[in-house]
Amino acid sequence: MMIAVATGAILVAMLLALVRAFAGPTLYDRVLAGNSFGTKTVILIGLMGFLTGRPDFLDIALLYALLNFASTIAILKFFRYRTLSAPLQGPESAAPAMRERDLA
Repeated sequence: MMIAVATGAILVAMLLALVRAFAGPTLYDRVLAGNSFGTKTVILIGLMGFLTGRPDFLDIALLYALLNFASTIAILKFFRYRTLSAPLQGPESAAPAMRERDLA
């Protein structure tokens, strides 16, 4: 009985995440809702593996969690730089290149 309630709660939370993904006012709300949906999917896969007595589902859930994380990072990077191959910006790329006379 308790597992049915947990499964129902996860499904309701997934439905609410989908509603937020489609109705989110900003891109970041939509990406966060998509990531939340993916996390709840991982939980649901793990729960189904527990219910069916198949520990193989845990491997599938872990793989899906890694894909969810990587795709979220890729989507955010794409919408920030408009490409997936933009160089990383850090202190060393912001500073001009140092020449020999600058070191003396």
